[in-house]
Amino acid sequence: MSQPLNAAAEVVDLVRALIRFDTSNTGDPATTKGEAECARWVAEQLAEVGYQTEYIEAGAPGRANVFARLKGADSSRGALMLHGHLDVVPAEASDWSVHPFSGALEDGYVWGRGAVDMKDMVGMMIAVARAFKRSGTVPPRDLVFGFVSDEEAGGTYGCKWLVENRPDLFEGVTEAIGEVGGFSLTIPRRDGGERTLYLIETAEKAMKWMRLTARGRAGHGSMVHDNNAVTAVAEATARLGRHQFPVVMTDAVEQFLTAVAEETGYTFDVNSPDLEGTIAKLGPIAKIVGATLRDTANPTMLKAGYKANVIPGTAEAVVDCRVLPGRQAAFEREVDELIGPDVTREWITDLPAYETSFDGDLLEAMNNAILAADPEARTVPYMLSGGTDAKHFAKLGIRCFGFAPLKLPPDLDFAALFHGVDERVPVDALTFGAEVLEHFLLHC
Repeated sequence: MSQPLNAAAEVVDLVRALIRFDTSNTGDPATTKGEAECARWVAEQLAEVGYQTEYIEAGAPGRANVFARLKGADSSRGALMLHGHLDVVPAEASDWSVHPFSGALEDGYVWGRGAVDMKDMVGMMIAVARAFKRSGTVPPRDLVFGFVSDEEAGGTYGCKWLVENRPDLFEGVTEAIGEVGGFSLTIPRRDGGERTLYLIETAEKAMKWMRLTARGRAGHGSMVHDNNAVTAVAEATARLGRHQFPVVMTDAVEQFLTAVAEETGYTFDVNSPDLEGTIAKLGPIAKIVGATLRDTANPTMLKAGYKANVIPGTAEAVVDCRVLPGRQAAFEREVDELIGPDVTREWITDLPAYETSFDGDLLEAMNNAILAADPEARTVPYMLSGGTDAKHFAKLGIRCFGFAPLKLPPDLDFAALFHGVDERVPVDALTFGAEVLEHFLLHC
């Protein structure tokens, strides 16, 4: 690798400090807290080394965002944005081994809510930004650092608002990197050894939350009733929840499985009745990979009635739908057939799928940065089953990737840490990530 600028020296302390800000996003602006305090602290860390920062509240008091720009050597090139969200999902302290907002340092890990989603990457961004400014480093192109709010509730008071109301913040930005990519996956090789893959996110499923509503005739619970809204919505929800959508092999998933097959000798046959069984051999990452083979529709909420002996006139359910790129129309047709004509549906959150190709100079810079730190590794594309702020940035024509590099222990269930109890990130992974990110930004 190139001579480090010492970003890795302070990344652990930065991540621990970030975790200590309770930025829990409940989905309700009235009870979501901590983003403003955390954002002001981030701005202070950047201003301390000479950055000019802009603090923006996105559509509601306290929904805080911070942006800073570092001028690059070639102003004719498009800028690269690094984005990270400051909010986290809530955590119940009694469920944890350590307090979720302590930033505890134990057993070689930094513990706490946000350790992997995504204050690890935010800490890396701050560390590299500070190292570049302190050393007077001029990157090859302009770098835009964006620290945003409300990602965990879809970005209404974060990226969505910023894209719609402050497009000037993204002037000249052509590419961006963010969360849930660049992490390692150790797989068995066909010769008996192991190979480390680094998964770069090039695609995301659509995130679409759907409300189902049934309307019937209200009445007394003791009488015979043939038009019960609760029964109708429950039956429609059950049919949808049990349905298995068809396997569809997108480019990102096919390229990922091809790379894994080359290393392991596994055969991923889309027509095999045991395709999921073969994917399960990949270990915990199979939960994500399996979810990118097909659309999913998981019921998550039910709402009906107000008294045990009163049949309500309406009943509702909420279903979390994740749809593959290019599958929107077919997905809706299947849903309509399953729920039937007596139940209506509406989208209450509707964020599109996103997909880009695994090629280009930026991908080459990512690959080179990984190989400089881990020469025997291999970078591969993959699709995220969830969603990130990239969905909003892509609306501006920005090409987006998930690249928050981490070298993880082979036995760590990384996927389970997202929104999970005892969320934590290895200290070594943080220092590795800061060094890789530094190398990448020096050659991007």
